[in-house]
Amino acid sequence: MTAFSKQCFLSALLLSFALAPMDLISAEPAINPATFTGQTIVVAKEVKLVKINYKKSRSYKRKLRRQRLQKIRATQLGENYDGSGPLDLASNKALIINQNTGEVLFSKNESVASPIASITKLMTAMVVLDMQQELDEEIFISNQDVDKIKNTRSRLKVGTKLLRADLLQLALMSSENRAAFALASNYPGGQAAFIRAMNTKAKLIGLTHTNFADPTGLEYRNVSTAQDLVKMVKAAYQYPEIRQATTTTKHSVYIEGKKDALQFRNTNSLVSKDEWQIGLSKTGFINEAGRCLVMQAEIDGEPLIFVLLDSSGKLSRIGDANRVRKWVKYNSEADTITGDFKTKEDELLDNG
Repeated sequence: MTAFSKQCFLSALLLSFALAPMDLISAEPAINPATFTGQTIVVAKEVKLVKINYKKSRSYKRKLRRQRLQKIRATQLGENYDGSGPLDLASNKALIINQNTGEVLFSKNESVASPIASITKLMTAMVVLDMQQELDEEIFISNQDVDKIKNTRSRLKVGTKLLRADLLQLALMSSENRAAFALASNYPGGQAAFIRAMNTKAKLIGLTHTNFADPTGLEYRNVSTAQDLVKMVKAAYQYPEIRQATTTTKHSVYIEGKKDALQFRNTNSLVSKDEWQIGLSKTGFINEAGRCLVMQAEIDGEPLIFVLLDSSGKLSRIGDANRVRKWVKYNSEADTITGDFKTKEDELLDNG
């Protein structure tokens, strides 16, 4: 074959490849659009089925449950409230006053008497301290200190020996019922005389709608009003021992025969929060009383007394306290030295 013939043959061969369909020369088969669409539908159905199965799975249900609980917890703790709206409390009875001026900032069923649970222990502490019994005296926990009202348990076993100061600390800080009973049992005249002294003290400080039937608050006949409890908090605030005990976050006691100390914590979680300046605190709960909380706390330089009674939900009383703090901070004027309190609505009326 001549050189010219070879050149013509190669040119024809290249031209034939150039004109041939791509699917004849490609190593990969041509994609059929219909087949591709069908595969896409199948994959989409499989993905949807996986999602449906996941939503039916335990892990997904647990995730939803956690999210719901987090929302409920945030609502109960007042985390989603900035103080700008109306103050809506879970507590059925409430009273917030300025400790210095007596000005009422918020009230709700404040004159209605109801069980007060372990708020009672503030009076118990005052009666003990008024008697000026030795705080470093050792006291034995006896059978008469065992709760026979609600049959609550205690880590202070019968026969345990503790200082009166420790019993006072545990009764106030951790609401230890057996400690409160022991304080009353070791009062001159025993528990009966102690309860009489509690009611006498109540009259002395002007509690006109208050009655005490036991030193712990387990007895539902321990009743008071929010108005009376403001007076009781004011009176208890005058005792440095009560202020110290109720605002301590935790306390350890060493019991004879035990290798490790028993650790007790404050029943009010707010005492350990940086945003709170709490001078006195006491929680309470029995079914008849609901969740209760009384406090003395400083907000924007002003000492306030909180009384929150009869709320449902484990976190509701803490949430109410948080809502009150935010509401006061939002609505108070910059200059609060006079103790005057004005809401934003009041300011608009003043300016209008």
